[in-house]
Amino acid sequence: MPTSSSAPDIYLEALRHYWGYDSFRGIQREIIESVCSGKDTLGLMPTGGGKSITFQVPTMTMKGLCIVVTPLIALMKDQVSQLRMRAIKAACIYSGMMGSDIERILDNCILGDYKFLYVSPERLQSERFRQKLTLIRRICMICVDEAHCISQWGYDFRPSYMRINDLRHLIPYPVPVLALTATATPRVVEDIQKRLEFRERNVFSMSFERKNLSYVVRETGDKTAEMLRILQKVPAGSGIVYTRSRRLTREIANYLNANGITADSYHAGLTNAEKDLRQANWTKGNTRIMVATNAFGMGIDKADVRLVVHYNVPDSIEAYFQEAGRAGRDGLHAYAVLLFNQQDRGTLHRRIETSYPTADYIRQTYENVSYFLQVGIGEGYGHTYYFALELFCRRFKQFAVDTDSALRILSTAGYMDYQEEQDFKSRLKFTVTKEALNRLHTHNTQTDDIIQAVLRTYTGVFADYVFIEETLLSHITGYDNDTIYNTLVELSQSHIISFIPHRNTPTITFTVPRVDTDRIQLPPIVYAERKKDYAERIDSMIGYFSDTNTCRSRLLLRYFGESDTHDCGQCDVCLRRKHNGYGQEDMLGIKERILQVLSDNQPHPITDLYAISGNKVLIQDTIHMMVQEEELMVEGSKVRLA
Repeated sequence: MPTSSSAPDIYLEALRHYWGYDSFRGIQREIIESVCSGKDTLGLMPTGGGKSITFQVPTMTMKGLCIVVTPLIALMKDQVSQLRMRAIKAACIYSGMMGSDIERILDNCILGDYKFLYVSPERLQSERFRQKLTLIRRICMICVDEAHCISQWGYDFRPSYMRINDLRHLIPYPVPVLALTATATPRVVEDIQKRLEFRERNVFSMSFERKNLSYVVRETGDKTAEMLRILQKVPAGSGIVYTRSRRLTREIANYLNANGITADSYHAGLTNAEKDLRQANWTKGNTRIMVATNAFGMGIDKADVRLVVHYNVPDSIEAYFQEAGRAGRDGLHAYAVLLFNQQDRGTLHRRIETSYPTADYIRQTYENVSYFLQVGIGEGYGHTYYFALELFCRRFKQFAVDTDSALRILSTAGYMDYQEEQDFKSRLKFTVTKEALNRLHTHNTQTDDIIQAVLRTYTGVFADYVFIEETLLSHITGYDNDTIYNTLVELSQSHIISFIPHRNTPTITFTVPRVDTDRIQLPPIVYAERKKDYAERIDSMIGYFSDTNTCRSRLLLRYFGESDTHDCGQCDVCLRRKHNGYGQEDMLGIKERILQVLSDNQPHPITDLYAISGNKVLIQDTIHMMVQEEELMVEGSKVRLA
């Protein structure tokens, strides 16, 4: 492939040669041309908009390596696999990998003419990684996926993202940054560019409108029965049911299976092998419904999802929009249904206090954690500790959710790096030689089967520890997970192998030496301002499901800063209007007549407006629309222009 961007069709040639497409979609080409001209670029592209093309195609037309920062391990593995299938050299580095594997990959990037290196943001903190980075001959681009995570005003802010900009200062020559996200308010758009030190403002955006997606909000006293009824009414295609707790994912999946709908559960507590298997069954259509927490979906590329149901209300419109947007990526009609009841308003407001506990509680948590980990004043700097959250909460009589929130705030404030449930896979190595193992006869078929499965599946097991997954060995041998685990423990006790079991454990790294609790500072941008912003996002979410008169699509698009909106004609609000015999044009006509009545700028009894038309529902909906658009103010029984 040519390496100069001067050829007129160089990008299209790369697209055709490697990906087999004949044309770009949406704003893909504009983004590609911008970053190839050396400009820092922010691309706002809705879910399914083809983000990967915007950094993969230009990299293939440039000399050097593209570093892609993403928090989505499943996504990076999948994209690396897809690139390799196209004979493109690519690799990924993420938390939990063996040090020897990381060294090998970085050496290959230095010497092996690799085109893509995917890294999780946590890896950027490694001094070894930073040293190796400076040895790479040429880096052509830094791509930041899920870029909203860098903004403290983003709904999914991650402190580890704040280190991304260090890359720019480690590289001794100018390298363009491409930031990509599917969900960002105008405030977050500006903050992303500031955090990444864009040399000039440069944003390309697509409308977030999803013309094939019907947004439906339904109030119900029995969410479980209503969910089942909806799934039965949309019998074709696959679906996702989002809920907030791991327990509910299992309970709802069991309920659906008992009622004739194939379903499985998915959450962060599963092993990687369990996640991969359940996702594969869902992707292939063996399972129709995935009941999941928000751990499922980012980076999931399944086109024929016909329905996404939110069993619990998310705490932000950004989260809802991204999860709902996983329906209908094939362009065919699909549904996004949000279920709510009267208790949900109180539940959402309580999340504000659990997500942002009092400053005294946060300081006390810091002191308790230091005592729990036996870290004295002035100690702990740079050390990483396994953190048994449940044991800690029992010992200090703290609630897990509040504790988790306090630790996140302490991370944002710079006192520690708290990583929730780091996935440390099981590891083993043989402590006997290959020859000794061949002479060994256990006289136990089950043990021999498991040993042979390990030898067939993993390489290098006599030289060093290798990561394994009991679930994968279970599928190979037919024995259940407990049998695999117990057998490996017995082999370890017999000194045939050294076995370190899997653990899904949070970690805490002290990023500064432990300070006296009274010296803990929580600046406004870390605590008070973010709490206020979170409360506003909660209020916006409540406003979305409480509004029964404004088109759902309009509400969502306005939230993301789009002013040129129109009624979608297919959400629950628009369909109700059609059922009542009027549409958007009728409302606009009534609006003009209301403005005429109120043109004297004096308050009028609301009955004056009801006299405009015999359709009282139409008048009420139009008044509500104008109040939402801040054109009218209702004061008691009177109304006036705003």
